[in-house]
Amino acid sequence: METVRVLIADDETLVRRALSVFIEGEAGMTVVAVAADGAEAVAMAAEIHPDVVLMDLQMPRMGGIEAIRRITADLSGARVIALTTFGTMEPVLAALNAGASGYLLKDTDPEDIISAIREIHAGGGVLSPRVTERLLSSIHEGKGVDAGAAAITLPELSDRESEVLTELAHGRSNIEIAAALHLSPGTIKGYLSSIMAKWDARDRVQVLVLAARAGLIGFAPLSTLRGAAGCGIPPRPTRSARP
Repeated sequence: METVRVLIADDETLVRRALSVFIEGEAGMTVVAVAADGAEAVAMAAEIHPDVVLMDLQMPRMGGIEAIRRITADLSGARVIALTTFGTMEPVLAALNAGASGYLLKDTDPEDIISAIREIHAGGGVLSPRVTERLLSSIHEGKGVDAGAAAITLPELSDRESEVLTELAHGRSNIEIAAALHLSPGTIKGYLSSIMAKWDARDRVQVLVLAARAGLIGFAPLSTLRGAAGCGIPPRPTRSARP
């Protein structure tokens, strides 16, 4: 089994120690470094090349947003999860725009944090369900995004790729999507890779953000959200991703 190498960046000693205990207790995971600020995290990441970084956003010397930007720019293989107490849209959007592949609140259950690390390492993306609806609604309304972001156009998807996007918008895993579409998980992975290539998206989270900006998916009540990785947003009836 491949070991997932994790770097933890947080200015609170107790948080670093607690996260280390959870992660080290999991088979196939190890903490390779801990950092107390963003500058230290960037330096350690450059030296150690971790697989996944858990990044606090509010830290001294260099904040988490700038640290995420530098790490994702310099290390193409590193994936970052923003882990913070802030559930407001400004830091969420800033973290995703900087290159984060996930955003979780610090009071997320340890089991969900572990699952998120595995999902991110496998190439997926993770959003806390408590911020997902507000994030997508904010994008839909053009708040807190780059100018014109809510009116982007995207390359058209095939009918099957659109079906996969529909299932992804319900927060389903590859296995669940495969069962729904009567295909193999490997085939679903191939379709997702094709969508990400067409849209120049780095992961599932960015696929959903782009789809929301292009008006290809709708929004559901917060009560429909399914889990830490699920976005619970039913799509508008459409057979392709033509804006």
